[in-house]
Amino acid sequence: MDILLLSNGKIAGNTHVMEFAADAIIEQVKRTGAKHFVVIPYAVIRSSHDDRVALIQATFDKLGLDCIATGLHRAEDPVTAIEQADGIIVSGGNTWVLNKTLHDLGLVGPIRKAVLKQGKAYIGWSAGTNIGCPTIRTTNDMPIVTGAILSSLNFVPFQINPHYLEASVEGHMGETRDERIQEFLEVNKHEPVIGIPEGTWLALTDNKISYHAANGKPLKFFSYGNEPIYYQPGDDVQFLMDLNY
Repeated sequence: MDILLLSNGKIAGNTHVMEFAADAIIEQVKRTGAKHFVVIPYAVIRSSHDDRVALIQATFDKLGLDCIATGLHRAEDPVTAIEQADGIIVSGGNTWVLNKTLHDLGLVGPIRKAVLKQGKAYIGWSAGTNIGCPTIRTTNDMPIVTGAILSSLNFVPFQINPHYLEASVEGHMGETRDERIQEFLEVNKHEPVIGIPEGTWLALTDNKISYHAANGKPLKFFSYGNEPIYYQPGDDVQFLMDLNY
């Protein structure tokens, strides 16, 4: 497998989506030889799916990559479109809508086959990263659809909290992100959670995993009954792929 799981789409100073992970994307394209990426924009709620595909094509153009982005929403047969593509990009947005749509269209199996068995490139950010987990229960998004489905693509054996923010807002009396994650662990004691802040990503090649950051921010590892542990970019985090629950 060749997977990039980005926390978010842009950081300060970026003009294009995924720009902060440009080097990783260029290397992935070279490594896999991917030319045609199918874009899954189902998470996008407040703008058009076509506009999101255009933003990704603009990123390819800026990076000098001879890659074509086409929207899965335009395909007559989405399963065939996934089978024929060289890679898959899943946009951020609302994770609940994205995951439910993938299940409703019968796309979870085909995506897993394409990525895990055929080695097609996968890039996701935010919601597109959430669905790489066993479930989407550690998303920050509201379940704005009924009949929401929790199980997802299960590329990694742990939960991810993208856009992770270690902060307390003055005057805000609700739970912090850390407190919400600790609540998750109280109910799901054997399911660790990885907090990845803005401008960071996880890279998986075959069964090797590494952590990267455009801004030096650390990954935060949460597990039940233990103090969170920070891992810096470049630290050995291979143990994450050996987690079982």
